[in-house]
Amino acid sequence: MRITGYRTLTTLHRWGRPIGDVNGYVASGVTSIPIVLVDTDAGLTGVGLGASDGFDAVFGALEGEDPRSVTALYDRMLAAVFKSGHAGSTFGAIGALDMALWDLKAKAADQPLWRLLGARDRVVPAYASGLDGPLDDDELLRVQRAFAERGFRAAKVKGGLDLDGDLRRLALVRDVYAEATGGAPRLMLDANESWSRKEAIGYVRRIEEEVDLAWIEEPVRRWDADGHAMITRAVRAAVATGENLTGLEQFRPLLQAGAVDVVQTGSVWGVTHFLRVAALAHAFDLPVSPVGYNANPLAHAAAAVPNHIGTEVQDLGEPVGVAVDQEIADGAIVLGDEPGLGLRVDEAAIAALAESADWGSTGGPHVRPDRAGKRLLAPEPHPFAPTLGTVSIPPRD
Repeated sequence: MRITGYRTLTTLHRWGRPIGDVNGYVASGVTSIPIVLVDTDAGLTGVGLGASDGFDAVFGALEGEDPRSVTALYDRMLAAVFKSGHAGSTFGAIGALDMALWDLKAKAADQPLWRLLGARDRVVPAYASGLDGPLDDDELLRVQRAFAERGFRAAKVKGGLDLDGDLRRLALVRDVYAEATGGAPRLMLDANESWSRKEAIGYVRRIEEEVDLAWIEEPVRRWDADGHAMITRAVRAAVATGENLTGLEQFRPLLQAGAVDVVQTGSVWGVTHFLRVAALAHAFDLPVSPVGYNANPLAHAAAAVPNHIGTEVQDLGEPVGVAVDQEIADGAIVLGDEPGLGLRVDEAAIAALAESADWGSTGGPHVRPDRAGKRLLAPEPHPFAPTLGTVSIPPRD
């Protein structure tokens, strides 16, 4: 079996609500989902998610190769951009292609990827996370009740600017789960790199006077090993970070500095990257947790590593034209038996889409605000508070 080419598609995910974090939000609740399809001369096609460009720089390392040599081809893609570097969109392209190769390898073996990777159990522990930064209290409760009804017992809330608001929102979410499950949930707060070191310590200590946090996520810039180490020593909560690190070498300084308690990886960076980060974390006796993405593509790999603690689930729906062989039940991702990643792509349905989507606009969550990390003397109100009343929340399908 040889790789003959690749194709790219873009579909949509309709969240049914505004989504975002401390940095910005998407009011429409409609985001674009890039898909790459890797074709072979055996008639099998692999599916990868998460990147929209950068493929031309690395696909030459794959063309004509046997896709079952996945890890060797991953390193071959890294080698192809040795001089120019593999960060940013290039790493995203490598991750999406790597995902498609693993999909092909498992399809060729006629096995679901979780079984091919050696997992014993198809049930992957998870936690709820609704990208809920711009939601008012009522909408926050609606989203979290839906997760609680699926048996989740841990939930992450976006925050970092409005201390009183974060305390109120965490208490509301805690009560939703206590009512649904009869027990107190594990709660996390995600600041998305918005604080300086001392801002983070003061903010989290104040939160911890009233709320028992399981972890605080991305309190300072992703590469700040000294800052993360300072914070993890100063607060009771675990410190989680890593979703935006592009390459195994970027994790090593944080782990060597004792700067991270929960090692995270971004789902869009691929399966091989996750497996290697998980092995590195395991060597330091640390748990690993993949950050969520549409269709939960890293769940198969998470099922196969010994130090997986929980996968983030951001939504209970699926992108347009993408069917996923999995179920969200009892607070977990229950993987199916379809070969590969269990992703079926309806290219006709995607081609028929005429709706626009958003994510990386000027006011979106992928753009760092000017005052991020510079609010020690002048705290500001929650950035979405003045607009919550005017944001249009479309109905759920």
